[in-house]
Amino acid sequence: MKGPGILISALVFALLIAIFAVINIDSVHVNFLFTKATLPLILVILGSTLLGGLTVGLLGMIRQIRLQRTVKSLEKQLAEFTTEAELHGLSKATIRTEPSEEAAVPQKE
Repeated sequence: MKGPGILISALVFALLIAIFAVINIDSVHVNFLFTKATLPLILVILGSTLLGGLTVGLLGMIRQIRLQRTVKSLEKQLAEFTTEAELHGLSKATIRTEPSEEAAVPQKE
């Protein structure tokens, strides 16, 4: 249920940005550190929105990759501990694979 809500919110946001951009069509002076240009405000608004979206998407992808690496590392550790416990004569039924409250990994926010 989370996916459609995010999609609808993104479409509403895109519509609002498009309306705002179309209303503001005057030319403005833009100072890039190395040059100056006169551009229609609609291009500045849409370009800024695009760059912001790309930045957020890139940061989200980086976070997702880090989380996937952490999961793989923890799965590997679990497999090693399970194998080691089996070698010591413990059955799979006695090996607890669910995380306990003491062993919970704190999440960074």
